[in-house]
Amino acid sequence: MKKDIGLGLKPPEGKCEDPKCPWHGKMPVRGRVFEGVVRSAKNHNTVRVEWGFHDFIQKYQRYEKKKSKVSAHNPPCIRAREGERVVIAECRSLSKTKHFVVVHKKGEK
Repeated sequence: MKKDIGLGLKPPEGKCEDPKCPWHGKMPVRGRVFEGVVRSAKNHNTVRVEWGFHDFIQKYQRYEKKKSKVSAHNPPCIRAREGERVVIAECRSLSKTKHFVVVHKKGEK
């Protein structure tokens, strides 16, 4: 059974029994949504997602490049791998460092 998570994204093709999956389990998503690239997928059901942004420096009237990295839960139905573009959404705390879950895989970078 797939449910609507309220982000206007297409559900994944695969199925899973993971209770932490936003599509097949009981994990509600809320708050911030980001799009980034998976930099590491070595841990079990966990990916490290990175995205870049520009920060304005008032003193020099210039922008500098910065990047953010967060850990996110990788459900078995999505199974994102290194180098793929993904959409992650904020959810309740899953562990000490995981507060996001992968909700959509956009493909290779």
